[in-house]
Amino acid sequence: MKKVAFYTLGCKLNYSETSTISRKFEEKGYLKVDFTDQPDIFIINTCSVTENADKKCRKIVREARGISPDAYVAIIGCYAQLKPKEISEIPGVDAVLGAAEKFQLVELLDGFVRPAQPTVFASDIKEVDTFNTSFSIHDRTRTFLKVQDGCDYSCSFCTIPLARGSSRSDSIVNLVKYANEIAATGVKEIVLTGVNTGDFGLRNGVREERFIDLIKELDDIENIERFRISSIEPNLLTDEIIEFVSRSKRFVPHFHIPLQSGSNAILKQMRRRYQRELYASRVDKIKSLMPDCCIGVDVIVGFPGETNEHFLETYQFLNELDVSYLHVFTYSERENTLAATLPDSIPMKIRNERSRMIHILSDKKRRAFYENNLNKSFTVLFENDVEEGLMHGFTENYIRVAAKYDPLLINETKLVTLTSINQKGNVEVEELVDAQLTLHN
Repeated sequence: MKKVAFYTLGCKLNYSETSTISRKFEEKGYLKVDFTDQPDIFIINTCSVTENADKKCRKIVREARGISPDAYVAIIGCYAQLKPKEISEIPGVDAVLGAAEKFQLVELLDGFVRPAQPTVFASDIKEVDTFNTSFSIHDRTRTFLKVQDGCDYSCSFCTIPLARGSSRSDSIVNLVKYANEIAATGVKEIVLTGVNTGDFGLRNGVREERFIDLIKELDDIENIERFRISSIEPNLLTDEIIEFVSRSKRFVPHFHIPLQSGSNAILKQMRRRYQRELYASRVDKIKSLMPDCCIGVDVIVGFPGETNEHFLETYQFLNELDVSYLHVFTYSERENTLAATLPDSIPMKIRNERSRMIHILSDKKRRAFYENNLNKSFTVLFENDVEEGLMHGFTENYIRVAAKYDPLLINETKLVTLTSINQKGNVEVEELVDAQLTLHN
């Protein structure tokens, strides 16, 4: 029995796809093992979002070769679609598979005999039009369920349409079936993932269904306690969706809404499909219906042409916005994107300074959000995440908490009252009593 190990870079979507591909290996009789367990085959699922994709891929390949010098190494994922030839030239790589081929990995490479020269399977991205349903199982307490793939937007900084193709989706009927299968495994929370999740419903270029109709159907699945929406564009986050989540049985009060910039001038250069006023209205609508809702924000700093005045616009906008945390990305040039051709590139030193400022603001936002939720009661889904005798979990509104380890509570929800925040970020809990929990920053 050949042993196979997986390594995943990037987003939750990649994790869901790796999990699905790994199950195909197990169905074929392969044994899934840890990366360090001297596997016969390494599958490395790559990301293309940052400029470090090449460095990370090379490093992981070197590590794999050091662990099992004679193992078969295959590279898949977004970076593999964008740069198949370049990856095939990395010492130690045996095969590269693009977006259309990665789900046929086992069939295309069955036997996994190392070739004299690396093998490349990568169709033109325009030919990628099939939706492959993916979901993670047995990897974590929560499951990531892919509902949509690809993107028809043309943001000037983004390579994802080049790496994943046009927008396409599964059907509501199929996704309800898969959600029920996931529920049967004992999973308590499902996170809906996609490249442009709110664009759900497109098949063969035709909109056949809507995201709101999907979440309404999923809300009736009794054996799943929680559904979480991973990320949704502000122009696709309608009043109807917000209102439904506010009264939903199972969809939790947590939205992650990409902003990218608080300057309308920069948003226009980014080719985003909204202005800051729309974004602010979405936040106001959410908070009016769900005051304790957690709202996460993606921000890019250092975009070409971003003057100090533009950056301060973003900073002030975020500072005044009632959001809970920020994911900060320092702009990096990506080949074959419009942004890479724009003038007025921002020096890296300034990009890094702006990133540091937004990170500090994020810490303040998270702290304020935690403080606003003290002395309130929430349910925590405890995960198999144990550090120094403490187990961790998340409230429905995405506050990470910890309590003294109790194996009976893993993958269980517990009603708790949030009482204090440890300044050092360490959680000190003597006992779990419905619940005196300390917030973990």
